[in-house]
Amino acid sequence: MIALKGAGIRRGERWIFRGLDLSLAPGRCVAVLGPNGRGKTTLIKAVTGLDKLDEGTRTAPPLVAYVPQVIAPLPYRALDVVVMARARSLGLFGTPRRADYDIARAALARIGAEAFTEQRLDRLSGGERQLVLLARALATQSPVLVLDEPASALDLANQSRLVAVLRDLRAAGEHAILFSTHLPTHALEVADEALLLMGPEDQRQGPVDAVMSESNLSALYGTPLRRRQVAIEGHGLVETIIPLH
Repeated sequence: MIALKGAGIRRGERWIFRGLDLSLAPGRCVAVLGPNGRGKTTLIKAVTGLDKLDEGTRTAPPLVAYVPQVIAPLPYRALDVVVMARARSLGLFGTPRRADYDIARAALARIGAEAFTEQRLDRLSGGERQLVLLARALATQSPVLVLDEPASALDLANQSRLVAVLRDLRAAGEHAILFSTHLPTHALEVADEALLLMGPEDQRQGPVDAVMSESNLSALYGTPLRRRQVAIEGHGLVETIIPLH
């Protein structure tokens, strides 16, 4: 279980958010939605403990697995990047054991990224690096996965690949998953619940079908939006969000 209660963070005199309540239960997936500059990254960092709250309380397990938006293209093998997640269990001067490398390989295989095991991170595409970061998070063996706009820098093909991986992880029910996105269709595809950052003191969390109404989404993004079902050959009806211009 991870939760924020009455949470608030400010920058100078300006509140990024205030009075925010968030709950994330085991086996559930929550998507954080909002336009650019609404505080999604700040909220994600508050959940992980990287940003300190100015108000309210945070409840979380000792270790929360975090996937940032980007990582420097380091000249290390993907396997070595993933095994870095085991540092907490090694102690200050410890070195990775065979078991740690086995956990790292299993994490890469879990998301279908085992082909990258021996490749250098700086020679992978942005989408491939994002999968390696997700594998690194899984290798922590934390019950909580927190991702900060994981698809923001990806092309459509890699977005689709990443969303499919998140959907599989959510279906397995082994983790509580929180991810931020400015693409509401990703929330429809993956999440059980959504948290809409409507304003600094206006946040709305609830089941996707209830809280992601056309009126809420239109107000959130400042433009008329409609939810529609589209028939896709081989996939049946797929729900999407359509802007009205």
